[in-house]
Amino acid sequence: MFTHVELDKQKVPELECETLPTGRTYKTPDGNKYPSITTVLSLRGKEGILAWRKRVGEEVANKISTQAATRGTAVHTLAEDYLNNKEDWSKGAMPANVFSFSQIKPILDKRVNNIWAQEVPLYSDKFKIAGRVDCIAEFDDELTIIDFKTSRRPKKEEWIQGYFTQAAFYAAAFYERTGIPIKKFAIIIAVDDNEPQVFTGNTFDYLKELLEIRMEYAEVKGI
Repeated sequence: MFTHVELDKQKVPELECETLPTGRTYKTPDGNKYPSITTVLSLRGKEGILAWRKRVGEEVANKISTQAATRGTAVHTLAEDYLNNKEDWSKGAMPANVFSFSQIKPILDKRVNNIWAQEVPLYSDKFKIAGRVDCIAEFDDELTIIDFKTSRRPKKEEWIQGYFTQAAFYAAAFYERTGIPIKKFAIIIAVDDNEPQVFTGNTFDYLKELLEIRMEYAEVKGI
């Protein structure tokens, strides 16, 4: 059984969310509309994605993207239900998705506890960004931003710098909302036909990168 820590809902309120062709936006309690962190980060990955789609073809690219998104959502849901101590956490899930989650389950059992938040919206007035964090909990006994990912193949650290920057944003937004600093992130990846991967690091190391990307986004999008 996982222990849960009660979080002040007034400090991390639910946010209205709107998904447009240009990306996702969140409306804060003050009425500000901020782009999602994934929308902001997608600006730098756009050229690589376009090149990949051109290389494999639109039909194949759409099929892979849809499958990846579906599986990613399913594994996130399984992780959330399992960490919430639901006895029937796997009920109704596709066997392939349960298998993907089973890869990372031992990591959760051994290294995660004292869960502060799951799927909680966060926003930053400093960075003018919002998003929804997968999990905030103790990882190896240290309060950590935890993000769950799925992948068709193992990742190299240099390929996933955006994951680390995303985690840095969640830590910054959480501190802005609560006054509680979170120095550590853990990216847990379920990999097809391979051992799961865990990448950890210091959220403070990626704040400069976050600011630079946000400034680029403002220049390109005007917001």
